Amino acid sequence: MKAVKQWDLLGVGLGPFNLGLAALLDEHPEVQAVFFDAKPAFEWHPGMLIEGTTLQVPFLADLVTMVHPRSRFSFLEYLNEQNRLYQFYFYEKFHIPRREYNHYCQWTASQLDSCRFGWKVESVSPKNDQWWTVHVRSITSGAVEIHEARNIVMGIGTKPVFPPLEGLENNSSVFHSASFLDKQQECRDARSITVVGSGQSAAEIFETLLNTKSEEQKLNWFTRSRGFFPMEYSKLGLEHFSPDYTNYFYSLSQETKDRTLEKQDLLYKGISTETIANIYNALYEKTIGGAALNVHMQPLCELSKCGPGTLAENRLTFTQWEKEETFTCDSDIIILATGYKQRIPRFLDDAESEWQRDTHNRLCINEDYSVQQIRPSSRNMYVQNAEMHTHGPGAPDLGLGAFRNAAIINALTGREVYNLKRKNVFQHFG
Repeated sequence: MKAVKQWDLLGVGLGPFNLGLAALLDEHPEVQAVFFDAKPAFEWHPGMLIEGTTLQVPFLADLVTMVHPRSRFSFLEYLNEQNRLYQFYFYEKFHIPRREYNHYCQWTASQLDSCRFGWKVESVSPKNDQWWTVHVRSITSGAVEIHEARNIVMGIGTKPVFPPLEGLENNSSVFHSASFLDKQQECRDARSITVVGSGQSAAEIFETLLNTKSEEQKLNWFTRSRGFFPMEYSKLGLEHFSPDYTNYFYSLSQETKDRTLEKQDLLYKGISTETIANIYNALYEKTIGGAALNVHMQPLCELSKCGPGTLAENRLTFTQWEKEETFTCDSDIIILATGYKQRIPRFLDDAESEWQRDTHNRLCINEDYSVQQIRPSSRNMYVQNAEMHTHGPGAPDLGLGAFRNAAIINALTGREVYNLKRKNVFQHFG
């Protein structure tokens, strides 16, 4: 093993956010950067690339456009390269197919020498006050390389959340929505399927199953929420996903931030009105003439137990928490659309003592998305989509990814490469 090279920036993970950073940095060779991902190629939520599903943000929320519309990595340039500009022109939709967004990202990654797939980061540790030492291993050959970097940017994404109940994990008939497309055959063969969750993923899976189920197959949909509610998508409501609101939110005290986030669920959770309409229309059409639907939908239900069933593979116990009543439901397949959570990977163990945490053990994040360090140091670690508690509900939003990357590039170069102080929305927040 030997040190291959020293870098100004080393990226861990290649989801849309770090890929967007790599694309923007392609025009700034003064920043020597490399990005690693253990996957063999770019894939964005492959288990949820359901036919007919779209992004929940307009196509302008690509990797670069919101800060650099002239970039050669814009979605419109991708369409031009694919000879699809006129087809997209006649398509007349702002929200593009999810599968096409994934292909666009693959197209971008294929042109960036800084993106190295098939390499797993095994450790990140401080060498001194100026450098991080990073060990990476090739997934195919097992070869190990040692890299040194002045700055690290973490873009490892989130991991699926399973409710902490016995009988859910290590059960082949229970899986997370992230694996939905990989489980299509199991779903077709099942006599009964239960979807648990209230967000867009749950709704898309339920709609897909509803449109493909046989008459005999039983389909259930339970959610702990008060209803199958739409996500906030009014034009003024969307201004919360702007640099202006991000800057305002960051200026609040942490106590105020936490209180505010508790009341903002429907800004980033819920179901699109189009998906709700599609589901309702399908339910209506399938019951013409009194046809049996064999579908059960129920909100206000919290899953409390899972065990072996008598009429099916599993028996689920729910509590209707408003009436405080308990009931059971037998189902062959359980699909948990129960969201995702941030993760601190084990390869950061050697650097854990470097960072400042708040009273809830969360990383303290600076306005430029670097993590606050306990001891002064010229090396930094930046985060992608791990700062909702400090920067607000726009952290996971694709439309703010380019803005965050522009802020990171400004910090890396020590100059205003991108003007981020302009007013972008009509309303005032502070």
